[in-house]
Amino acid sequence: MSRPISIRDLEATLAIKDAGSWMHDLATQLYPICRSITGNGVRETLRRVDARVALSTIEVPSGTEVLDWTVPREWNVRDAYIKNANGEKLVDFQRSNLHLVSYSTPFKGRLSFEELRPHLFTIPDWPDWIPYRTSYYAENWGFCLSHNDLKRFAEDETYEVAVDTSLCDGSLTYGEVTVPGGTSDEVLVSCHLCHPSLCNDNLSGIALATLLAAYLKHRQTRLSYRFLFIPGTIGSVTWLHKNRDRLANIKYGLVITGVGDAGKLTYKRSRRGKTEIDRAVEHVLHHRATPSQVVDFSPYGYDERQYCSPGFNLPVGRISRTPHGEYPQYHTSADNLDFISAEALRGSLEAVLQVTEVLEKDCRYLNQAPFGEPQLGRRGLYGAVGGNATQPANQMALLWVLNLSDGEHSLLDIAERSGLSFPVVRDAAQALQEKGLLAEVSLGRGAGP
Repeated sequence: MSRPISIRDLEATLAIKDAGSWMHDLATQLYPICRSITGNGVRETLRRVDARVALSTIEVPSGTEVLDWTVPREWNVRDAYIKNANGEKLVDFQRSNLHLVSYSTPFKGRLSFEELRPHLFTIPDWPDWIPYRTSYYAENWGFCLSHNDLKRFAEDETYEVAVDTSLCDGSLTYGEVTVPGGTSDEVLVSCHLCHPSLCNDNLSGIALATLLAAYLKHRQTRLSYRFLFIPGTIGSVTWLHKNRDRLANIKYGLVITGVGDAGKLTYKRSRRGKTEIDRAVEHVLHHRATPSQVVDFSPYGYDERQYCSPGFNLPVGRISRTPHGEYPQYHTSADNLDFISAEALRGSLEAVLQVTEVLEKDCRYLNQAPFGEPQLGRRGLYGAVGGNATQPANQMALLWVLNLSDGEHSLLDIAERSGLSFPVVRDAAQALQEKGLLAEVSLGRGAGP
């Protein structure tokens, strides 16, 4: 009887002591890199992911038309700062890459405080934190700083401003990892990598997806898996545009982001709301011992809104902890390495592995003795599954599986209807199959509800 996928299996397979620490260490290595929707920071991040999972890197030239969008010019940074009259750097990109508004256009000059002030961004309610701001599709430049540092500026002083950036024809870069399985049915796992030094909203998803991909490459899977490491919005739009011919294979999908904070796990349903990925995640979260919540789809958020746009309508949900915008550290310098924890990352990975187990093991059976209840005692089935402490649940699982194995109900259907966890139902089905009481039939999977 096969064992469920577990953190222990993962750690043994990859020869690591602790999956949570592994992910936090990867986030620590990626933290200093200045990422945006294009540029060398994205490439460097992908190089470090590639060292762990051997991904394919795709370059899409600037100016390429992708759906209703155009791939923008490539942006890179050499330096940026603001100096006062004494030559002191009041704002310095080298100290924090959050100081520069992402996609700031080049600028060099001397400005009065009045001229400079519209280009400065702070968070008065959190005066020690640096905000994260972008100007992807409107050419401008700016600096982000703590509100306390803004107090160091004098209204009657002139400041030296340097934004040493380049914005020119280049390409958009993203990474892709495929793990072929026994069937062409695919699980899409997507995370964004377009933010600079932000840990929960960016690095936590990258770290989890990287470890999951590395692990699945060592396993024989029934399903195929496709991992995307992409810039937010423009990356998923670009991938969808370039891969329309393979979208029919995507039967399940997860956008993974914000999985490293201390909040409870949160699942955002796909646009359809009742696909198997929705049911699988909701079932797993319901049976976990830790708090969780499920929220309905909305057309605002991360790349799930692109995958779930009406023309594609893919079965893709989003898993996170505290939803974006619902914690004060979101898009600020306080979303740092101390804000995420190895424990939270490990718990998030465990939940995703449990979802993977449901998708991998779900199937339909046909009862081979459907007239009356077969005698389980003489077949040694009472007491054959699990220990005494869980025997009542296991005995009920045997009866539920026998009763609903009519070729129409999947194991997930049975688990939902019985209120039992999927592993208990799966183990019961395997025990019954070994005794010749069940025969597996085609699940007849599809992307729809």
